[in-house]
Amino acid sequence: MKRMAQLFGRVFYVCVCQWLPRSYSPVRIGQRRLRALCGKMILNKCGKNVNIERRAVFSSQVELGDESGIGINAIIEGRCIIGKDVMMGRECIIYTRNHKIDDTTHVMRNQGFQEEKPVVIGDDVWIGGRVSILPGVRIGSHSIIGAGAVVAKDVPEWAIVAGNPAVVKKFRKA
Repeated sequence: MKRMAQLFGRVFYVCVCQWLPRSYSPVRIGQRRLRALCGKMILNKCGKNVNIERRAVFSSQVELGDESGIGINAIIEGRCIIGKDVMMGRECIIYTRNHKIDDTTHVMRNQGFQEEKPVVIGDDVWIGGRVSILPGVRIGSHSIIGAGAVVAKDVPEWAIVAGNPAVVKKFRKA
């Protein structure tokens, strides 16, 4: 039964809901609620009052906490656990696996993929626009990820990180 709900939710999202206006548009036609309904059908776990923005692409293995959102044009591959009260800007990408590159006798495209490494995002996190988060990264609660950052390593709680690669600039709390 869950598979049928996921399939229906995915088809409804892809064909209808992803094309509706953004959630904060002056045009209010229930787009936020419709996309949240799709999220509840598609996602392994979907909290209350979530905001899935238009044209987001996400795996059914995503877990989305209460009051959290997936940004416009975001891409989330594989297993990703997103805590409560998480804000995500436009065009964020969250990767959970990478290509194998170790066998130099074969071209990389024929080597397949590494084992999946889930991404975990704590509660009360703000992820700026166009952030890339790489496989296996854990982002601590109450952190801020600056726009355009490439997060390749774990982020401690209360940290403000930015850059490529992302580095801690300061902490929000001593």
